[in-house]
Amino acid sequence: MNIAITALVLFGVFAVLLILGCPISISIAISSIATTLVNLPWDQTSFIVMQKMNSGVESFSLLAVPLFILAGNIMNNGGIARRLIRFAQLLSGRIPGSLAHTNVLANMFFGALSGSAVAAASAIGGIMAPMEEEEGYDPAFSTCVNIASAPTGLLIPPTSAFIVYSTVAGGVSVSALFMAGYIPGILMGLSTMAIAYCYAKKHNYPVCQKVTASEAVRITLDAIPSLLLIVIVIGGIVGGIFTATEGAGICVLYCLILSLFYRSMTRKSFMKILLNSAATSGIILFLISASSAMSWVMAYTGIPAAISNAIMSISTNKYVILLLMNLVLLVVGMFLDITPACLIFTPIFLPIVQSLGMDLVQFGVVLTFNMCMGTMTPPVGSVLFVSCGISKVPIERVFKPLLPYVGALLIVLLLVTYVPAVSLALPRLMGLV
Repeated sequence: MNIAITALVLFGVFAVLLILGCPISISIAISSIATTLVNLPWDQTSFIVMQKMNSGVESFSLLAVPLFILAGNIMNNGGIARRLIRFAQLLSGRIPGSLAHTNVLANMFFGALSGSAVAAASAIGGIMAPMEEEEGYDPAFSTCVNIASAPTGLLIPPTSAFIVYSTVAGGVSVSALFMAGYIPGILMGLSTMAIAYCYAKKHNYPVCQKVTASEAVRITLDAIPSLLLIVIVIGGIVGGIFTATEGAGICVLYCLILSLFYRSMTRKSFMKILLNSAATSGIILFLISASSAMSWVMAYTGIPAAISNAIMSISTNKYVILLLMNLVLLVVGMFLDITPACLIFTPIFLPIVQSLGMDLVQFGVVLTFNMCMGTMTPPVGSVLFVSCGISKVPIERVFKPLLPYVGALLIVLLLVTYVPAVSLALPRLMGLV
């Protein structure tokens, strides 16, 4: 059948189901089945789609996803967030609008530990919002800072987004992806801090009180056990001591031991964490399963090649093509969560990326950065909704003050896209690419 008609059925059914409020995973599965039925009889359709959905989650690497989710939930409820906030406050205490900078740094620390933007927005935002309100900060400003900085957890490893991308892109080195995410993630946080600084300076927001040397040492020592997790997990994965999946298991064990040491977890709260983690993992793994079926449908019908040829026909200029690719991914990020977007659109853009000579590790960072920005925007923006829900600020109130942060992040995105060294400097330094 004509590729245009097939693509219209696939994306048309998917769009209609989303508009009707159908969950993304169900929408992906139904649109995949509908498109396959256009090309194959029902008996073959049911067998092939179910087979592809099953094989989509039959991967040892993907075991890391539920494990990192569990680790993030343990951290969220294990007293780790408060210790990281106090340490971040120590680092940013003398900068105008210090609590806003504390929010950014704490999100970067917590995101690096949990690998979850939503967990960071919830854990850090829930603690910081009342503190900032008490100091006279505009709630909309505080919420925007939390929204813009929480997604750093999707870039600064360990992060399940890179694990999913590695699986789809044909076994791209997870270690290289992890190291490639550091500089873009840090730039994301620093750009947010720059905008927050300008706003805080203009509105004369206060700095935190000085702490004594002994207090600073105590806060630092209190945070070191949590920060050691980054060294242990990332060091072990990059050093080849264990795989990303084994590192995720070690991450869970370490967080559990730390929470028990802090005496911040009971048997009842631990059972609740397990249930929440199982529910979240089920949602994400079903998303991966359904997206795997859609990826196969697109490959079978030739949609990725057609889209690639269409984009390449617009211009032969490498920079124009990369710009078009970013525009498409930014729009996609507004409607799809990072997991299905990665699974569906990686096969589409891989031929373009390879024809341009772009490193697959760099593309993984560009793709993830685009999806990070998607978490900040409606209608899917999970970080946007969580942050606004925590601070009780209506979503419409944050649109205008959020624009400067979006602008700053777009500049960083262009930097990551057009300057390969931003992503690849650390992996090259360590001999990973």
